[in-house]
Amino acid sequence: MNHLLLTTAYFPPISYFYALFRSACAYIEQYENFGKQSYRNRCLIMTANGVIPLTVPVAKANSKTLVRDLRIVYTTPWQKLHFRGIESAYKNSPYYEYYIDDLLPFFEKRETFLLDLNNALLETVGGWLQLPAEIRLTEDYVPAGCPDYDDLRDAIHPKPARRMPGADFPLPVYRQTFSDRIPFTPDLSILDLLFCCGPDARQKLLI
Repeated sequence: MNHLLLTTAYFPPISYFYALFRSACAYIEQYENFGKQSYRNRCLIMTANGVIPLTVPVAKANSKTLVRDLRIVYTTPWQKLHFRGIESAYKNSPYYEYYIDDLLPFFEKRETFLLDLNNALLETVGGWLQLPAEIRLTEDYVPAGCPDYDDLRDAIHPKPARRMPGADFPLPVYRQTFSDRIPFTPDLSILDLLFCCGPDARQKLLI
């Protein structure tokens, strides 16, 4: 069985977890160069005004900056802004109170590296979902086309025009927080599924 290969991601999208549930072992690529406008440092949430991105500011990277070396910047109060955005978007969702206390530390502690923040978030969310996959970090850069991996590094991307084939998953449909005024939007951050569906989120990812 091939190993799954993914990028690091900040509160990853639902498709990311759909893939993880179908893999016994997944590798997070830490030796790639940083890709802008990707899920590596942003997530998408549903608000009363529609979908918005939450982006973790990172130190200016050049073409040779590895993801593992990417530092988070704290010149703006982005943690407070992200928390307020999540609170405003989901405070009236069925399971907001169920999860939010466990998320608070991530908006208070200042991690130095983006990879460390994302790994900690993945461990927490993976625990909630009882992920079966063993998650590891790559020990070297994995070149595209390596036959030992199911490579989804360029398949799961917020911009449809940038997505490579491989992640056209049958994603779950569920009642979103503002469904009375905004059409259903698939593949938002896993936060959307968790806050709206709670413990049932796991079962929806297994369908």
